Amino acid sequence: MNNVIGRSSCTSILIGKKASLTGSVIIGRNEDAKTAWPKHLAFNPHQDNVKNNYFKSKNNKFEMDLPETIFSYSSTPEWTDKYGVFEEDGINEHHVAMSATESAYANERVLAVDPFDTEKGILEEAMVTVVLPYIKTAREGVQRLGEIVEKHGAAEADGILFSDPNEAWYMEIGSGHQWVAQRIPDDSYAVVANQLAIQAVVFDGNDFMYSKNLKDFVYQNQLWPKDAVFNWREIFGTHDDSDLHYNTPRVWIGQKLLTPSVEQKPQDFDLPFIRKPDKPISIQDAQAVLSNHYQNTPYDLTNPKNKNNATFRPISVATTQESHLLELNDENMIHWLAMGVAAQSVYVPFYPQGTKVPTMYKYGKETYSTNSAYWVFKLASTLADRDWNKYGTDLGYAQDDAREKTTRLRYEYDQKLAKETDPAKKIDLVNEANEKMAKTATDIFKELSAKLITKQTADSPLRFKMDPNL
Repeated sequence: MNNVIGRSSCTSILIGKKASLTGSVIIGRNEDAKTAWPKHLAFNPHQDNVKNNYFKSKNNKFEMDLPETIFSYSSTPEWTDKYGVFEEDGINEHHVAMSATESAYANERVLAVDPFDTEKGILEEAMVTVVLPYIKTAREGVQRLGEIVEKHGAAEADGILFSDPNEAWYMEIGSGHQWVAQRIPDDSYAVVANQLAIQAVVFDGNDFMYSKNLKDFVYQNQLWPKDAVFNWREIFGTHDDSDLHYNTPRVWIGQKLLTPSVEQKPQDFDLPFIRKPDKPISIQDAQAVLSNHYQNTPYDLTNPKNKNNATFRPISVATTQESHLLELNDENMIHWLAMGVAAQSVYVPFYPQGTKVPTMYKYGKETYSTNSAYWVFKLASTLADRDWNKYGTDLGYAQDDAREKTTRLRYEYDQKLAKETDPAKKIDLVNEANEKMAKTATDIFKELSAKLITKQTADSPLRFKMDPNL
């Protein structure tokens, strides 16, 4: 993320429209940074004729001019913009989704000849803000960000997700000015975990985009032989021991969940970037990937045996600020948002075209407060953490209840919106639905926290069994 609170250590998923159950394109990511760093939901309005539209980073010296027309879009900014806005993810009025970023690492060979410009290059905190409000397709998003990287430079290695109702793209920045992007095949998916993941690059056709001088840069600097397949991951990426414990196992478990027919090991270095699922992937399957903590494997951190002996870094961790899945098809768009730890929260299916943010999703600072959706979910997960085996069942029941009720509400309002023709009334329905879904989920988790606090009064070390006759 940034120098003050550390770079984000996220996990991402991208799903093609023929690989998904509903024919939707789905992209999503866990935003991981700190255990107590609230996020908000925002609906940013359309604006025309914005004179002197200009972006200046608060994180470094990156700055650039922006177009006069700003498309409306949803986003999840941080509770403070002191270190940058970090809008992270959203869907705009043209049904284009973006999620930024999946932090990655480049090797020293590449960085010796094209280092990152940490002083003036673009960072994660700026990407959604300077790209998403100005694009009409996923390809346009890749092209716009690519041009920014080539002109201004990049400050870090990152992976960026783009989608529209037709296709999903994964873009990776591998050095100060070099990048590549791959279209996810319609019948496939990808799970990415803090590594440069794209493998063989095809320079002819429509499935790859890349920096203008990528091949010349690689060959002139003797970073790869000309007669070999151009393998982006091998040329720009890393192969460290930390990958085997921190990154690769997360890709392994994601692929194990979606393609269980293929036998692989958690520390296989050469897991493929692209996989085909064994069956159509539902949005609940995608949520299960981003919520996974190696449950039903020997590596689950909720197992008391692993409390002080973690083998692999899981996908869902205590440092997750929010988890999102952006679902798009020709009829609908859904900004699924789970505040806090995905494994202990619930994804609410918000309408991104809303104009009024649900009350509790507008608030929350670094210190706990009762008026914040982030802190409502975080409190419940903190209480459950005291003894996962003892309180996990209560948490699971609350999650099931919230999922069922919010998903039902979304379905009911989809039916109402399909019958409504007045644009103004449609927006009123969207705002009403967003508020109801948000309140339903937070109310259930408030009740859960009350239940857990009441139960935990009996967990005091000052317990003493008294003779009832005394």
